[in-house]
Amino acid sequence: MKAILVLEDGTVFEGKSLGAPGRTYGEVVFNTGMTGYQEILTDPSYAGQIVSLTYPLIGNYGINIDDFESRRVQVEGFVVREAESVPSNWRAKSSLHSFLKDRRIVGIEGVDTRALTRALRVRGVMMGAISTEESPEQVMQRLKKAPAYASKDLNRVVTTEKPYVWPPYTSSLPDLAAVNNSEPELPLIDPTHRIALLDCGVKYNIIRSLSALGCEVTVFPCTASTSEILSKDPDGIMLSPGPGDPATLGYVVETVKGLIGKKPIMGVCLGNQILGCAFGSSTFKLKFGHRGSNHPVKDLASGRVYITSQNHGYAVDPDGLKDGMEVAYINLNDGTVEGLRHRELPIFSIQYHPEASPGPSDSSYFFKEFVAKLPAR
Repeated sequence: MKAILVLEDGTVFEGKSLGAPGRTYGEVVFNTGMTGYQEILTDPSYAGQIVSLTYPLIGNYGINIDDFESRRVQVEGFVVREAESVPSNWRAKSSLHSFLKDRRIVGIEGVDTRALTRALRVRGVMMGAISTEESPEQVMQRLKKAPAYASKDLNRVVTTEKPYVWPPYTSSLPDLAAVNNSEPELPLIDPTHRIALLDCGVKYNIIRSLSALGCEVTVFPCTASTSEILSKDPDGIMLSPGPGDPATLGYVVETVKGLIGKKPIMGVCLGNQILGCAFGSSTFKLKFGHRGSNHPVKDLASGRVYITSQNHGYAVDPDGLKDGMEVAYINLNDGTVEGLRHRELPIFSIQYHPEASPGPSDSSYFFKEFVAKLPAR
């Protein structure tokens, strides 16, 4: 079945249907990772976006039941050069095409993804639409009426509805069947620490990483108040990644302001941007973002360079930081802020992903650094 991808500037890419037939729209972005497409598909930070992969062959190891980063596929659409129809991996349970079709995700393959990537790098990311049903003119008319990516609060879409507890030493998701009807039961294992995680779009491997260090993690909706979070008497606060424009999250920033000075805090990706805003700064949109598993970041204190996994389209403006917060890490490709650290309080954040999934694990030690700042129980 034929399919088309239309960008808001009128550029049209032709290909064939991948996944479910139909129509979809979103902000079109690209990811430079060579592997990890399953984690990318299920990463909540991609909500509201159509993701194009620059690596030409996708799907050769199929889809398995272990590498989900959330409960569902989060992308609005998927674009690849070539999708492998016969995966070869002992863990594979389905092909990429079958996986997307079963979950009603509209995709397109056969696209010149090099040309698409170049268009997004030169002109910046833009809204786009995929369709198997319409002409380019019809898609363009629909796209003109679609709301802009930054106009939606996507965090409320991807966050948990009610708090739940992830016990230590477990790699699987606890049974959440009753979460929406009652408070989840506390785990039987005695944790070394208790973490409150503000879920703006958390990836499971962030929680798994804390769990592996003996932490019990209580995951709160992004709408949780300061008093709700502190009522559980956590040892520390984790601010998760998430989608969308940080400028729409004033209510989250106010919650975080109320937590400053009360508990150790670590922010990841969007959590870094929220902390920056809580300490007087603002954010700005990058031309085409940082998405991939090969981004070099420099630690300003030690001079060490890390190769990192990233997925974000906004960055912190360093000029507005105040009250003891300073830039700790920078991106070596464009010099943007990649992390913050407070001079006195146990508060720090990174713009990249220490949990990898997918990507290098160079920065996984940040979880240990965070846990080391927590008071002993």
